[in-house]
Amino acid sequence: MPLDTLIVVDDPAAWPIDIPGTELVKARHYLTDPGYQNRRRVKVFNLCRSYRYQSLGYYVSLLAQARGHRPLPDVSAIQDLKSNSMIRTVSDELDDTIQKSLRPLRSGEFILSIYLGRNFAKRYDRLSQQLFSLFPAPFLRACFAYNPKREKWQMQNIMPLAASEIPEEHRAFALEKAVEYFQRPRPRTQRHGRARFDLAILTNPDEAEPPSNTRALQRFLHAARQVGFSAEIIGRNDFGRLAEFDALFLRETTSVNHHTFRFARRAVAEGLVVIDSPESILKCTNKVFLAELLRRHHIAVPDTLILHRPAPEPVIASLGLPCILKQPDGSFSRGVLKVDRAEDLRQELIHLLAHSDLVIAQRYLPTTFDWRIGIFDRQPLYACRYYMAARHWQILRHDLDGRLLDEGRWETLPIQDVPAGVVSTALKAANLIGDSLYGVDLKQVGRRVYVIEVNDNPNIDAGVEDAVLKENLYRIIMQGLMRRVEMRKGIPGK
Repeated sequence: MPLDTLIVVDDPAAWPIDIPGTELVKARHYLTDPGYQNRRRVKVFNLCRSYRYQSLGYYVSLLAQARGHRPLPDVSAIQDLKSNSMIRTVSDELDDTIQKSLRPLRSGEFILSIYLGRNFAKRYDRLSQQLFSLFPAPFLRACFAYNPKREKWQMQNIMPLAASEIPEEHRAFALEKAVEYFQRPRPRTQRHGRARFDLAILTNPDEAEPPSNTRALQRFLHAARQVGFSAEIIGRNDFGRLAEFDALFLRETTSVNHHTFRFARRAVAEGLVVIDSPESILKCTNKVFLAELLRRHHIAVPDTLILHRPAPEPVIASLGLPCILKQPDGSFSRGVLKVDRAEDLRQELIHLLAHSDLVIAQRYLPTTFDWRIGIFDRQPLYACRYYMAARHWQILRHDLDGRLLDEGRWETLPIQDVPAGVVSTALKAANLIGDSLYGVDLKQVGRRVYVIEVNDNPNIDAGVEDAVLKENLYRIIMQGLMRRVEMRKGIPGK
């Protein structure tokens, strides 16, 4: 059943707009009329002149969320527009687009008006669409300044643009874009008859080494529909749509300084069930944090030093050579180096410390394979042996540019066939992070078991991690997501 669309404004008389399939509503009526309070499956486009705290526009978005309606902007977006740290992060992430779009300008300042993702000048459309995706408010004004020292443009702020502030020469264009926006078809995955909730699965089709291959994603979608979700694959440009869903499942490699983290944070703020949670991403994606956490809880790890100076002597004295150096936020075996000589150790430390104030050094423990124990809801889910790539010390071998050259073979085992110490150590480590989906990497040397790291977004590929449980692996995860959604909605478990 399609959503009803309400366009909420301060004064309908000031809006010469008639769009089939939408209803123009005065803000005060939306806030106080019981008829709007009781409606379901409603999308609210909040075009009030102000979203400042406790204004009419603020309350329209706030009460829309409380009623289960889907507002644009929502309160999280309103808060993001006030966040200097969010603005700096977005400016850095969109740096390439900003520089390409603004390079021809000769002035030191530039103001970009954005009308539902479009600008009056077509050459700014890409930048406008990306900013609208990250700050989903109908009308926006972004201010940029040129920094001569860095020889680049930077976004200074972005704020809602009141309809009354739209320049007269832009008003017809803004209304035209509003009509186009509301009338364009919105493709959605077909809602199956038994679907009760909406699930978004975040992926990146251009990712070289995604956490799930295409067949696995299709199996996740199938399992989601079996348990009662209407499931849809989304991408980074769907940030503004998060309020349409009840749960978010991240199947894109996560990082804190990355859109995946913002997706997780925004989804939590919207009341969605999220895997991976922002807390799990924070804890798992930094190896310095993990090393300290595991050490504090007396979980065995390879002998470890946390370094802040490029001095090889303490490393050699404590760990010997060869040793392992780790970039705190590396993933998929990248940012992890084996160093054999003292002079190489110093040079690699200089290189790594140029990007991070702290670096991890660990004793080298050669093994023919690493264990990976997949854990979900504090229970072991799957177990794999990942063998080292041929003539290499890691399971993945990359070239100097980070491209994958080779990978070792794998073997998936029933949990009951895994040494008990491996499973129990993995559970202890994962339980320090939370109750989400984790992949714990371990090495076994004789009878000793060492945790290498805990991954918040573990690989689940069709034909590998699902080799034992088959379709049931995907169903277990989707059932767990459904239970969490039901608990969040106050629906008694079956």
